[in-house]
Amino acid sequence: MSFARRLHELRVANRLSLQATADKVGISKAHVWNLEKGVSDNPSMELVLKFADLFRVSVADLVGENPYAPDAEPGMVAMFRDLKGLEDRDRETIRVLMEQMKRNQGDTPK
Repeated sequence: MSFARRLHELRVANRLSLQATADKVGISKAHVWNLEKGVSDNPSMELVLKFADLFRVSVADLVGENPYAPDAEPGMVAMFRDLKGLEDRDRETIRVLMEQMKRNQGDTPK
């Protein structure tokens, strides 16, 4: 789940308005709206921590990088578990392969 979607869901679940959320983390209402809509997609770590504190969730849950989250895909969880069991040099090999794959995707016309 994306940061934008998770932020929106947490705000609504906590029954906070855009303005109340903005006031609690010290930013503008428009900035919260832009984050929820994905218009602003690179919040500072300080701001991410403020949101995590406000909603009482981990940063990993907030940014959608918790492999054990209830909505995590089972196949991804299994891959993460397998990855943790590998030796450091094997994990480094996989990291290098993933970087190359990401670069190759960037070269592919859409």
